[in-house]
Amino acid sequence: MLRSKRLMTAVAFALVFPALASAETLSDALAKAYANNPDLNAARAALRAADEGVPIAKSGYRPQVGAQILRTTQVIDSDGSPRRESYSTGSAGITITQRIFDGFQTLNNVRANESIVFSGRAQLRANEISILLSAAEAYANIARDQQVVAIRRQNLAFLKEQLNAADSRLQAGEGTRTDVSQAEAELASAQALLVNAVSQLKQSEAAYVQIVGDAPRDVKQPVPAKIGMPRTLDLAVATGLRDNPSIFAAQYNVDAAGYRVKQAEGTMLPGVTIQGNVSRETSDTDRPNSVQGTITARLEIPIYQGGAEYGQIRQAKERLGQQRILVDSARAEVQQTVVSAYAQYEAAVAAISANKQQIRAATQALNGVIEERKVGQRTTLDVLDAQQSVLIAKESLASSQRNAVVASYSLLAAMGALTVTGQNLQVAEYRPEIHYEAVQDKWFGLRTVDGR
Repeated sequence: MLRSKRLMTAVAFALVFPALASAETLSDALAKAYANNPDLNAARAALRAADEGVPIAKSGYRPQVGAQILRTTQVIDSDGSPRRESYSTGSAGITITQRIFDGFQTLNNVRANESIVFSGRAQLRANEISILLSAAEAYANIARDQQVVAIRRQNLAFLKEQLNAADSRLQAGEGTRTDVSQAEAELASAQALLVNAVSQLKQSEAAYVQIVGDAPRDVKQPVPAKIGMPRTLDLAVATGLRDNPSIFAAQYNVDAAGYRVKQAEGTMLPGVTIQGNVSRETSDTDRPNSVQGTITARLEIPIYQGGAEYGQIRQAKERLGQQRILVDSARAEVQQTVVSAYAQYEAAVAAISANKQQIRAATQALNGVIEERKVGQRTTLDVLDAQQSVLIAKESLASSQRNAVVASYSLLAAMGALTVTGQNLQVAEYRPEIHYEAVQDKWFGLRTVDGR
């Protein structure tokens, strides 16, 4: 019966205080950042705007339709006549213009904009990876700063005990005023360190809110990433060169620049246009109304346009060369980032092991110094120095644990593996192709896909 009551109480507590009932994991923080980060949502909106470049380019395939309405009134004032005569004529017509051939400019413009869309998708994925990495770093920073605050509070409590002990020995005639002063100085320094640690924690929490979009809740010490971590450096580099979206974006930019060269070359080819016009003329005179229709075919052969066409072609070729160089630059940057993150991860893991050994040794040394002081072989200053070594070792461990977490996720980011699907995040994945498929062949309409 008692056990049942405890279970019911626990369930009720979880329902009333959900924020306290479950801790927020690093995966939860990544999922929130993916859904809420304003910079990421702005990048998605920019990609949707880029999607519209394709139907805009396809408009070159489609006819242009225009209507004209004309009304003319004439007033005749004959010399010597007391009356003025007036009559009106009007016309209304529709003109349809269809481009038949434009030197493949429209075709290459469409392909260039399609490549820009694909490059934008890859860049959006790179932005998503960057935001997820920032969220992981913000979470790890809070976990580190919370540990530092707890460590410094423990240090403050220890130093208060040492001050009380030094004061007691002074009152008993076994210590000196110098011991008390040294303990007071260390205590004041510890209070300042604690204030700084609390301030740093608040700053880290503010950065977390900016990136994740929600206040941190019951943050626990995270562990380095496990899903997708490579076994060797060579495998990490190969994966990065294969999957990093920045390389994909650069390659699609090369495709777009290549189509721009062909589009520029198309300005030197002939163009064919057909235009049809139907109009109806009306008059309030005795003249009968009439309907006219015309069809005009026009062949345009560019011969020389002041040299602008040649400069545009050369310019497009230089931009194509630039984009090809940027692909090599992207590959080199990815390789450097992977190697750097891998090295940082190895160093952080090794530092964690060393820091743990340092803590054990420093704690044993502190205990030994305290015992030796009791028999007069050590001074209060020796105890304070030993405690400082313990403090430094514990804070170093907190920093090393944070560095290991950040380095592991940095490695995944450089490899292109820090994604929603790659990390099994519990959040709906944004599908940019849905918007693209909805607008790529749209002929008309003012409203966006979401109804705005």
